Amino acid sequence: MNIVAVIPARYSATRFPGKLMQMLGKKPIIRHVYDNTVATGLFTDVFVVTDNDLIYKEINGNGGQAIMSKKEHDSGSDRIAEAVAEMNVDVIVNVQGDEPFIKKEPLEKLVRLFNDPDVQVASLMRKISKEDVGNPNNVKVVTDRSGYALYFSRSIIPYQRDEKTEVRYFLHIGVYAYKKNMLMNFTKWPQSSLEKIEKLEQLRYLENGVKIKMTETDYNNIAIDTPEDLEKAKLFL
Repeated sequence: MNIVAVIPARYSATRFPGKLMQMLGKKPIIRHVYDNTVATGLFTDVFVVTDNDLIYKEINGNGGQAIMSKKEHDSGSDRIAEAVAEMNVDVIVNVQGDEPFIKKEPLEKLVRLFNDPDVQVASLMRKISKEDVGNPNNVKVVTDRSGYALYFSRSIIPYQRDEKTEVRYFLHIGVYAYKKNMLMNFTKWPQSSLEKIEKLEQLRYLENGVKIKMTETDYNNIAIDTPEDLEKAKLFL
């Protein structure tokens, strides 16, 4: 299979504008993401897809591959779909541009899922504590017995009605992989009602009857959503 990684890199993030060009150590966040994705050795090619000249020049100017978006997009998936539309690829892995410490283990688990021809879309999850589950920025996922997502939510799912019942909570890590034809279909569907309510694009797949295969990882991702997150990342680095 021809598998590529694409990193959507929108400059004007709502909570932390320009965050991908913030310095983390000796290079910007987006360069950490790109370099770490390349270093996994899992992909035929790795691309950054952006709407911003600064990001474009940062990647291309340091030996990487960046593609400039031709128009505005509502989601990272839409941005990626435009970039790969004419590429001869089988599977696309969407690596989030704000996760500078991405590593091989979770991406490899994701790629392996496509050895099953029935898998069309896949993503990652990890266990989180009851203390973390109440944060709406932590997107939760529940799955069926085969590991396919039943629902994603910013609310607490499942709700523990009986204190005696053991509950395992899973955080959705927003790294996706999709077969190209399924990604292109995604861009043709209008935003779904639940997607608009929760502001979670993955719900568009579920509302259109497409299963998302989940795989569990121990990868403790640090996503840079706020200036406070950047300070945590600097300490981690």
